[in-house]
Amino acid sequence: QIQLVESGGGSVQAGGSLRLACDVSGSTYNSNCVAWFRQVPGKEREGVASAYTSSGKTAYSDSVKGRFTISQDNVKNTIYLQMSGLKPEDTAMYYCAARFGSVCSDYDVLLAHTYNYWGKGTQVTVSS
Repeated sequence: QIQLVESGGGSVQAGGSLRLACDVSGSTYNSNCVAWFRQVPGKEREGVASAYTSSGKTAYSDSVKGRFTISQDNVKNTIYLQMSGLKPEDTAMYYCAARFGSVCSDYDVLLAHTYNYWGKGTQVTVSS
């Protein structure tokens, strides 16, 4: 049973930083790509950062580009999201996701419906 468990969320003032972590367990082979999404009540889940597991190639939404960095530790099977320059509009539940068994492409790495494994989320709150 593949499981993803996020940690590292919390409350921070605007301009501050947080690092989220996502531990992936239960698989004997690597995912094809991983990603971080966020969601606020009443809105669709938004992809903010993704990475190809093998090449490490990354992609970011325009809303976080230059402020967030996704990284992977393939030995620990952990995905990280370093968030800097946080803004109140970054407040959301953050989810990590992994895609196993299907090819990832530059056109779909930030699309929620293409990921088949999800964590339960960790809350990030940024105050002004």
